[in-house]
Amino acid sequence: MDENRMLQEQQDEELINNEFQDLLTAYLASKHRKRIEVITKAFTFAKQAHRGIRRRSGEPYILHPIAVAKIACSEIGLGSTSICAALLHDVVEDTEYTVEDIGNLFGDKIAQIVDGLTKISGGIFGDRASAQAENFKKLLLTMNDDIRVILVKIADRLHNMRTLGSMMPNKQYKIAGETLYIYAPLANRLGLNRIKGELEDLSFKYEHPNEYAQIEEKLRMTQSEREGLFNEFTSPIKTQLDKMGIDYRIMARVKSPYSIWNKMQLKQIPFDEIFDILAVRIVFTPNSTDDEVQDCYDIYVNLLKLYTPHPDRLRDWVTQPKSNGYQSLHVTLMSNQGRWVEVQIRSERMDAIAEQGFAAHWKYKEGGGHDDESELEKWLRTIKDILDDPQPDAIDFLDTIKMNLFASEILVFTPKGEFKSMPQGSTVLDFAFSIHTFLGSHCIGAKVNHKLVPISYKLQSGDQVEILTSNSQHVQPAWIGFATTAKAKSKIQAILRREERLDQQKGEEIVVQFLKEINVPYLPENVRKLCVLHEMSNAEMLFSSLGKGLFSLDENDRNVFLAKSGSGWKRIVTFGLMKKSGNAKTADKSGDVDSTKKINGKQTYKITPESIEKECVIASCCKPIPGDEVLGIIDTNNHVVIHKRQCHVAAKLKSSFGNRLVAADWETGKSLFFTVNLYIIGIDEVGMLNQITDIISRQLNVNIHKLYIDSEDGIFEARIQLFVHDVADVKTLIDNLRHLKNVQKVVRVDTFEKPIDD
Repeated sequence: MDENRMLQEQQDEELINNEFQDLLTAYLASKHRKRIEVITKAFTFAKQAHRGIRRRSGEPYILHPIAVAKIACSEIGLGSTSICAALLHDVVEDTEYTVEDIGNLFGDKIAQIVDGLTKISGGIFGDRASAQAENFKKLLLTMNDDIRVILVKIADRLHNMRTLGSMMPNKQYKIAGETLYIYAPLANRLGLNRIKGELEDLSFKYEHPNEYAQIEEKLRMTQSEREGLFNEFTSPIKTQLDKMGIDYRIMARVKSPYSIWNKMQLKQIPFDEIFDILAVRIVFTPNSTDDEVQDCYDIYVNLLKLYTPHPDRLRDWVTQPKSNGYQSLHVTLMSNQGRWVEVQIRSERMDAIAEQGFAAHWKYKEGGGHDDESELEKWLRTIKDILDDPQPDAIDFLDTIKMNLFASEILVFTPKGEFKSMPQGSTVLDFAFSIHTFLGSHCIGAKVNHKLVPISYKLQSGDQVEILTSNSQHVQPAWIGFATTAKAKSKIQAILRREERLDQQKGEEIVVQFLKEINVPYLPENVRKLCVLHEMSNAEMLFSSLGKGLFSLDENDRNVFLAKSGSGWKRIVTFGLMKKSGNAKTADKSGDVDSTKKINGKQTYKITPESIEKECVIASCCKPIPGDEVLGIIDTNNHVVIHKRQCHVAAKLKSSFGNRLVAADWETGKSLFFTVNLYIIGIDEVGMLNQITDIISRQLNVNIHKLYIDSEDGIFEARIQLFVHDVADVKTLIDNLRHLKNVQKVVRVDTFEKPIDD
């Protein structure tokens, strides 16, 4: 047994030393300044720290850090600092050594990277979404401090995926899913295109092993056909490039199994109908960096002499690089076999950035420099914006990150013709905030391609956008729903929170002054009495409402503190009599006054087209229309806000703001239109939608503003927003729709969303 163990140890030692020598050979072949001593020191330290520990596969554990270091060096292009961090990345987590020990032995920079890697060790997907978000947040924080942290982490994940076969199936699914969700898109965003492709394929292999095997088999079966197409297609291209005297190499690029499967799922087509499996890549060496862009176009022009291009498939990322630094000219040409073939044209420098990643050529590269601000730095600033003001909800935070950091991009132009890269799905509001916070916070709309659009308008690639502003415009809570980018959302929330704090501060000052006037000390229990009276859950809500001017402190509030003594009650009665200015009628206990006199001198406020134009506001919470029983509340601007009487907000107003309530009646006639929402559910059949819209539009001549219909398992649900004059129109609509054979239920609802069942 001892002899076998000694033999095993000798074999392990030989294997470990050979792997480390391979790492040193790869490092010496790189362009980095040579720091063999520190790398050897890190290897020796890690080897000793992990001595006797084996991976699940049975191999010595130290082989994993060596493999990660080799990926960081050879496949990402990192230098000695990152290689040392890769060798040491599991030491703090798995042994007795601390980050301080690493710092003392290898310096602060290596220790900082190891510390970052230790913080984000383990899975991103925890048992709870909040844990998932927190781990992801740590990952992004460390990436913002030093980009090499995430680069080494991606190298670590790649090696884990390459050796995933030794794990239990449930672990395989978890790690593969996590890789596809976070690490593959992250690698793509950092320009690590080859690594991104391998991570996707490995994840696909473990999540869908049968589909992966089938696609691999079909790729093998069609290989000779692709080789024939490649040779025939590229033969005249080589001749043409030789005539141009260009130093080049030309190669075939085969679509990855994951990309093929993704397209099959998206288009719902079989493997045999995927016609862009083969692409051709031309990589050339320019005489100078000044010539490389012109050389791309020269090659492109010469290709057009040989083949006909697809009119809509030219992609120019040479003059307009992607945000991860990717540059290439893509053109799709018709081959002599009647097949479209994509050709990618790029220089050796562009190819290196495309394969290894823009990050590897950034300012952290040892011995390198950096003059101009890179797209990567801009992206890191975007991360910082998110982390400086993150979404309070863990799910929202993850959604924001995914949407902004991994989204496809669109190019949008300013009025001066400058272009700006934005995530797909960005709105006018996102674009305004991306230029400047002031521009975003005062945005009222935009001219897109010289056409006026609202702030919620979704931009398309190629749009020219002119932002329109107004000094009277201010950030509204509803804007959160219009913004999609992290920067816009975080800025809007920051502004709203700042305004909320100012309102709370103003409200607190009002309470302090009020209590001082009635000789009551400013104590938490006294503030709580005011909260109870106004049905506020906490002091912050009370202060905020006061600061916004939603109500004021009056005799009701004085009564809370003064009604205990006889003298205090007399003051209220006296105050009421004074308010009535000689009227013998005393005030009731609510302290209400005849507030209608502030509006038009009438006991009942009349809602007319003129009043709606000038001083009347229809409440958004319940959206009353003519015919609804309503009441009004006078706000601080002397406007009358109209609510349904049964509205939950109105119920609160009736108990809290009695002195601001007014009775209200409609006198609008049929001169105005109001929006109303209907919810319809029933049994689905062919032509159901046509029957509904026929009644609404043709028979009753009602204009449809929005319509959404969904059918599942033979049951349909429809939500319709319409323009009507009054409740009588709604009743006619509902009665007519209910007469349809398969309609089970038609109800009016306050929102366009599906109502909650009783």
